[in-house]
Order: sequence, then structure tokens, then C-alpha cells
Amino acid sequence: MTFEELQTIQEAIRTEGLDGWIFSNFHHRDRLSDAILHIAPETTNSRLWVYGVPAQGEPFKIVHAIEAGLLEDLPGSTRVYLGRDDFIAALTPLQHRRWGVHLSETLPTISYLDAGTAGLFEKARIHLVSAAGLIQRFKGLLDTQGIQAHEQAATALYDIVELVWDQVQDAYTHHRVITEGGLRSIMLEEFQRRKLVSDHPPLVAAGAHSGNPHYDFSGSGVPLQSGDVVQFDLWAKKNSPQGIYADISWVGIFGASVQEDLEQAFTDLVEVREGAYRFIAEELGAGRPVSGAMVDIKTREHLIDLGYQKAIKHRTGHGIDTECHGYGVNMDSLEFPDSRLILEGSCFSLEPGIYFSNFGLRTEINVYITQGKPIISGSARQFALLTCG
Repeated sequence: MTFEELQTIQEAIRTEGLDGWIFSNFHHRDRLSDAILHIAPETTNSRLWVYGVPAQGEPFKIVHAIEAGLLEDLPGSTRVYLGRDDFIAALTPLQHRRWGVHLSETLPTISYLDAGTAGLFEKARIHLVSAAGLIQRFKGLLDTQGIQAHEQAATALYDIVELVWDQVQDAYTHHRVITEGGLRSIMLEEFQRRKLVSDHPPLVAAGAHSGNPHYDFSGSGVPLQSGDVVQFDLWAKKNSPQGIYADISWVGIFGASVQEDLEQAFTDLVEVREGAYRFIAEELGAGRPVSGAMVDIKTREHLIDLGYQKAIKHRTGHGIDTECHGYGVNMDSLEFPDSRLILEGSCFSLEPGIYFSNFGLRTEINVYITQGKPIISGSARQFALLTCG
């Protein structure tokens, strides 16, 4: 951990009104603690350790005697323990204060602290508070460099969608068979050519498959049929330590024209997406705090007002950073309700979707906050269904 990182952590602790932040691990089960403290996954971790960062002053380390050097690269004093009583005694300085820990009832993405260890901390009279806000401030906000990296990824993804849809149009025009797998292969080839990496291959879903938000397939998938809805969902980042994800979804028709009901549904969906963006812009512009849950409630109400209540299957969006589903605020009031605020540097998706038995539609953009304003990343966003006409 660098001095600058320690300062950032302590500033986050003070901003969140806590007394400190406790990191701990056993057998590397908390990959978030390892990532923040730069602990290599191959480091031996057969005994529980604790690293505490107070709001002010020097951090402290609690390590087992046979792994006494495990945290030696981190600043702070060290207390070595042998048994359980020693460990509990070493926690005494933390008593009766509010410490952020990796625990949350609503955000499983940051909830790594097991119930047994949490109970041990509480037995030592430590007041545990979710570190969700701390994690957002340390890992879930983009600086200028991060925004640039995100924009690079977003621009690349939009270019790839355009290239792939050219292939779809060509196949339709020349009556050539093209499959879900063939389209995904083109995307993956472009990822490699542009030095992009992803935690999972892109989603390409044709026909009824587009009604499954997380549709996947093995092999070549199915061939596109005339009139099929075709859903693309692709996410990637530059292959570098500073890489930040972008995540977009586009949808089209494998045909020269669009049925009226499909066109109306997509028009409604775009209006809902743009409404979510306008809501964020208006609230921030008026100086009012806005949470991820508030955005999701507004979006969900809009979809319901348009008659799509039974077609909703997921939240409005998720945080984006070095991971596609990142550590910042999610636009979510239902699945994993997120009361955290949208802050300067927040980056997230807006991706309302509606899903039926024979097709689904989702349109996704990415937004980041800079100078108090929401900015849509990339070179374009979809306002009409793609066609082969």
C-alpha cells in the first residue's frame, strides 16, 4: 500500500463518519481485502490476520506467530498472537468504536466477512458497520485517468457493434447463414485485436433467446432467422492494470423492417432509459443527493406506468470500475437495494430491459459523473432498432 492509498483510505473513513476500517482474511477468502492491500494470492494465509486503519494515526497489524511477516510490507505496528485469547486481547484497542468491515445484508458483492469472524469481533466489543461506503469511495469512483480508460473501452465497444451489425446486414442481404456463435466469434476476435479483455464472452441472443437476460450457449448457437430480434451485450476493458470496463447492449432485427409492436416497445424502453438519465441530471443539477435505489425506483415506476410490470426481470444498472460489476453504486432498489449515493467519479450502467416469452429488449448505456454532471460515455447511443434494410 502506498502512502497516497493510505491517505485516500483515511479520508474515506473520515468522510463516512467511521473510526476506522478493518481488513481481515483467512485462506484468501476475502479477495477485496487482498486487492486493496496488494496481498498476492500465492501468499500463505493459513491463519486469520487483521489490518486496521484508523481515521487518524498509524495502522496496526494482528498476525499469527507462524505467519508473522505476512503483512510486513504494510505500514503500521504489529501485534503477534498464538492462540484465540491472544487474538481477542489484541483487539482490545478497537473496542467501543465504529469500524467498517466487509459485511452487508444487501450487497453480496462486498460481503466477504464470515459470520463466525464477525461474531468474534463483536465479542471483543467492536461495533461493526458495513464498509460499503468506504469501498465505493476507494474502489468505485473514477479519477481522470479512470474516465479516460473507460471512454477508450466504450468507444471500442461501439465500434465493434457497428462492425458486427455490418456482418448481420451482409448475411441477410445475401441469404447467408449466420449464427449466434459466429457473431460472438467476431466480437472476440475484435477484443483480441484491440487488446481488450473481459471476464466472460459477449452475449449474442437471437429470437426467443433474447428473452433471457443472461442467455448463453456452447458451440455455434442457433442460426438467425428472418424477423428475429437480435440482442448484443458486450463488456470489456483495456488489458492493463489501469483498465476500466465499459458495458453496452444493442438490439436489432434480422430483417428489413420492424413490426409495429416491437418498434413501440423499443421506443418506450428508450424513453425509460433517457428518463433515468434525465432524473439523475436534474437531481444533481439541483444539488439534491440521489441514490442508486432512487434511480431504480423511478425507472421501475416508469416501466410499470407503460404497462410492462410483468416484463421486468432485473435492476436498472450496476457500478462499473476495474470490474464490470464493480464496487460503486448500483441502480437497484429490488434485487440488492443500494442506498449509497451517486458521487463525483461514480460510473454505472443504465440498462432497462423488458422480456417476453418470444423476445426481449435491452438498451444499455454507461454514465459517469464529472464536475457534478452525468456524462454518457462512448461515441453513440441507440435510439432506434437496428435493421438490415
